[in-house]
Amino acid sequence: MSDLTSKVALVTGGARDIGRATSLRLVSMGASVVVNYRSNKSDADETLRLISDAGGKAVAVQGDVVVADQVDRLVAGACAAFGGKIDILANVAGGLVARKTVAEMDEAFWDRVIALNLKSVFLVTKAVLPHMPDGGVIVNVSSQAAPDGGGPGASAYASAKAGVSNFTRSMARELGQRRIRVNAVSPGMIATTFHDTFTKPDVRQRVAGMTPLGREGRAEEVADLIGYLASARSSFINGESVEINGGIFFA
Repeated sequence: MSDLTSKVALVTGGARDIGRATSLRLVSMGASVVVNYRSNKSDADETLRLISDAGGKAVAVQGDVVVADQVDRLVAGACAAFGGKIDILANVAGGLVARKTVAEMDEAFWDRVIALNLKSVFLVTKAVLPHMPDGGVIVNVSSQAAPDGGGPGASAYASAKAGVSNFTRSMARELGQRRIRVNAVSPGMIATTFHDTFTKPDVRQRVAGMTPLGREGRAEEVADLIGYLASARSSFINGESVEINGGIFFA
């Protein structure tokens, strides 16, 4: 029931960190994967190399997921690569951009963060649905910040991710008649370039120490959860946002 052979998956932000791990996980389950990236072609090429070394099938397609015509081009490229369909969509692309208090941010910054984390999920989902067979799967990446409000300077990010969680529930209801399941994963502190960039080492150490399991999570662990939600093993799970944070927070 974990076999994704003959399935085609599109992973936005699929070239690094959780996106790369997700691309590799879905390939390991038998899927052909379209790795989306915005600007870092070298990361995408390395992800394709890792997939090729593992014996998998993948292509990389560039596209900024906050720009509608680029999203349309991305989906067209994904369909052209593997037979005109997309069975699995993993909306991984997103980011904090910067830590700013409400007093520090302007309207343009707010709009940028909301677009990157929430508008992108809407645009890609809308573009993919005409090409997704009934019984397909969508997995969105939310965040622990959605239910708990996020850390200092993350209000825009937390608000966007809360939108992702609610959009997930809305789509689960809307697409149920097509047997398309829509779920989200909600990571806590995961060892990725996100926290390398935006979280101070002492804060990371303190949070890891407060976590019942005593460590940060790994991108591969989030990818394993995404793979599970993409497979028939989770066939009656729909509209959920699954926390993956080592037990530091319960929604």
